[in-house]
Amino acid sequence: GIAIMGAISITMDDDTALAQRARYIDAVVPELSRNVQVKKANQNINVSVVGTTSNYVPVHSYTITYGRMYTPGEDDARQRYAVLGSAIPDMFNTNPAAIIGQDIQIRGITFQVIGVLSQKGAQGSFNNPDEQILIPLQTARYRMFGPDRLRSITVRVVDLDHMNLAMIEIERVMRRMHHIRPGGDNDFQIRNQTDILATFQQTTQTFGALLAGIAAVSLLVGGIGIMNIMLVSVTERTREIGVRKALGATRNNILFQFLVEALVLCLTGGMMGVVFGSLGAIVLSKMFHWNTLISPLAILLAFFFSAMVGLFFGIWPAQRAAQLDPIQALRYE
Repeated sequence: GIAIMGAISITMDDDTALAQRARYIDAVVPELSRNVQVKKANQNINVSVVGTTSNYVPVHSYTITYGRMYTPGEDDARQRYAVLGSAIPDMFNTNPAAIIGQDIQIRGITFQVIGVLSQKGAQGSFNNPDEQILIPLQTARYRMFGPDRLRSITVRVVDLDHMNLAMIEIERVMRRMHHIRPGGDNDFQIRNQTDILATFQQTTQTFGALLAGIAAVSLLVGGIGIMNIMLVSVTERTREIGVRKALGATRNNILFQFLVEALVLCLTGGMMGVVFGSLGAIVLSKMFHWNTLISPLAILLAFFFSAMVGLFFGIWPAQRAAQLDPIQALRYE
C-alpha cells in the first residue's frame, strides 16, 4: 500500500479525488487519528484512536478475530462503535471474546465494542498497530476530532507492478487538488509501505549484527575470565593434583576434571543468563505490552555457546594441570 501523509493539508476532498481520478488504485482509506485517553470501568489507558472507514481492515491486511467491523451505513450514521486492536483487551485485563458488547469511554464519549482485530505487530514503525482503536470516520470527524483535516490517506494499488505509476499518479492528483504550481514543493508526503518495511528490515538486520558483535566481545571477555579463574584454581590446588597423580590419576583424568569444572562454570552462567533474560523479557512485555517470543532454539544456542566457551578457554588451564610433575606438585607450598 501507499500512505499519503499530511496532518495539516489533507482533506476529504483529496480522498474523493483519489478515488475518482487515480486509475491504478482500487481502494482508498482516509484516516484521522489522535492519541487519547480511553477508559473502561476504573481503568485508563492512552492509545491511538483512528477514525476510518470499513475498508481499513482489508487494505491493512487485518481480519476480525472476534465480533465484526462496522458497516459503511453505520459509519454514515455516526454510530459510536469501536473495534479494538488485539493488544487492547489485555491492556484492560479482559478476555478478547468477553469484551465484545462492553462499553468504553473515549474522551468521555461512550462507545460500544463490536470487534477485535487480528494480531499484526509493529512493522516499520515505533507505534504498535495492535494498540489502537478503530471508530467510524464520520463519528471521529463530527463527534470527536473535527471534520476539517485528515491525518493520512492509505491507498491500495491494483497491481504491485504498477506501484511506481500509482505513486506518480497520486502525486499528480494531490498537487492539482492543492493548487501547487510546477516546481513548487509538496505540502504532503507519499510513502510506499513496501519500501518502509524493507528499510525497517534492513535496520533490524544492522541492529542484530551490532548485538551479535557485542555478544561476541562479551563471550571473549567472559572466556578470559573463566581461564584466569581456572589458572588460579590450578595454582591453589597444585598439591591436590600431586596427590591424585601419586595415587594413580593419569594426565587424561586431570585434564578431564578441569575441563568439566570449566564447563560447569560456563553452563551455570548460561543458565543464569537464560533465566534472567527470560524474566526481563516477560517484565518488559507486561510493562510496555510488547509481544516477546523466547524460542527454544535461542535457549539451546545459549547453552551451546556457553559450553564452547568453557571448553575453549578451559583447555589451557586443564593442560597445565595435567602436565604438572607429581613430585614437584607434592613439594609445592
